[in-house]
Formats: sequence, C-alpha cells, structure tokens
Amino acid sequence: MIIVEFVLVLFFASIAAGALGAMVGLGGGVIIIPILTILMGIDIHYAIGASIVSVIATSSGAAATYVKDKMTNLRIGMFLELATTTGAIAGAAVAVYLNSKLLAVVFGSILLVSLIPLVREIGQEIPPKQELKGIAKKLSLQGKYVERDGTVVEYNATNTKVGLSGMFAAGLISGLLGIGSGTFKVLSMDVAMKLPMKVSTTTSNFMIGVTAAASAGIYYARGDVDPVIVAPVALGILIGSFIGTRLLMKVKNDTIRKIFAIVLAVSAIEMILRTVG
Repeated sequence: MIIVEFVLVLFFASIAAGALGAMVGLGGGVIIIPILTILMGIDIHYAIGASIVSVIATSSGAAATYVKDKMTNLRIGMFLELATTTGAIAGAAVAVYLNSKLLAVVFGSILLVSLIPLVREIGQEIPPKQELKGIAKKLSLQGKYVERDGTVVEYNATNTKVGLSGMFAAGLISGLLGIGSGTFKVLSMDVAMKLPMKVSTTTSNFMIGVTAAASAGIYYARGDVDPVIVAPVALGILIGSFIGTRLLMKVKNDTIRKIFAIVLAVSAIEMILRTVG
C-alpha cells in the first residue's frame, strides 16, 4: 500500500511539474528534483536519474506541438545543440566524482544566479528586432511566429558566441544535475540572443531532449535509473507537458517570464535550505 501511495504522489506531482516545465522551457527536471529530494527523501542521484529520463519525455511531448505551431525555431535549436550536447557528455562524466550535498548546493546556487539577468527583462513583452550579422546572418538564424490575436512577431538572433558559451554551460549542468538545463538555454536565448520568450521556451523544450539523451545512458549504466521512480515520473511529466503546451499559447511572453522566475526562486531556496539545514 505504501508503494502504491508513493507511486501516486510521484505521478500527480510529475503532472504539475511537466505542465510548468513545458510552459517555461525547463523540462520539469528543475521542479521534480526538489520534490523527489525534499518532499520524498529520495537520494539526489536517483532523483537525477528519474529527471534525466523524464526530460526526454517532456521534450517529446511538448516539442511536437510547438513545432507544429511554428513556435520552435529548429535552425537555431540545432545550431546551439552542438555546444549543449558536448557539455552534457562532459558533465555526466564528472558527476560521479561529486557527492550529493555538493550537487544540491551547485544546483540551488545556479538557479539563484540565473534570476539576476532574468528579472532585468521583466516588463518587456517582445524584444526589439536585432540586426542580423556574423554567424547569425550566414546561418540565417531568424524567424517569425503568429500570436493568437494574429500579430506576426519577427526576430533575429544576436550574440551567437555568447549564446554558444551559455549552451555549453547548459549542457555541462545538464550532465551534472539531470535537469535538462532548460534554465540556461532559456536565459541564453532570451537574455543574450534577444529572442522572444515564447521562442526561447519552445526551442528549449525541443533541445532539452537531445541534451538529456546525450547523458542518460551514462546514468543508466551507473545504476541511477530506478524503474519504480522513473515510470510514474516520466508518465506524469509527459501528460503534464501536453497541458503546458496548451497553456503557453494563451499567455503573454512577459507572463511566462514571471512564472519562470518564480519557479526558479522557489526551487533554489528549497534545495539550498535542505542542504545547509
């Protein structure tokens, strides 16, 4: 009976995590890891194993809808994925040498630092269209999408070198912490590359599955993927991701940014307090 209750709690918590993750481009890992470790007392290595698999499920569920709606920029996503995947493999290889408490502190600290540039962007609905130049011009890293009211939003990517650096860091963090690194992906695209928030979150959802897959095999071989934990988490997050994709189309870019900031702040504070307390 205890196992049944345990699985049900994981399942419903994962639905909520998946919905939020699909909306803000985090894949659910940044939400489900604190739930597994803080509320349910699961060792962070097993929590990471469950998260890394569920991130793939979220990406598969949300990305299909976003691509169909032409919100995801595949060209930008695949360009940036080169750096992210490299970082993910390196991070997964290093993670085995770190203990649980150190991983938790790194996890929480990264989230808090990530809030600084994000908060500065609050209040901006659509960033000014940037000049297309350099690598962005050669690779045609630009696009457009249509809002629900019929408004056509056009955008060009900028600061591609900074974006690539951020994506390598995102991959490294993904390999270390199993969170899909949506945090840094969204920040790199929204803050550094000046893409609209909806494009940043949807393209992040497309990318996180590839990043997670690059390091998932290492966690599986290490024995950190427990089927009893992974099954309800992955299924719940997959269902939640479909809900989140519907919600994203109905809200404004700045609303998504505010939700993103709140989720990061709460998750970071909880994780750090648990570690030091």
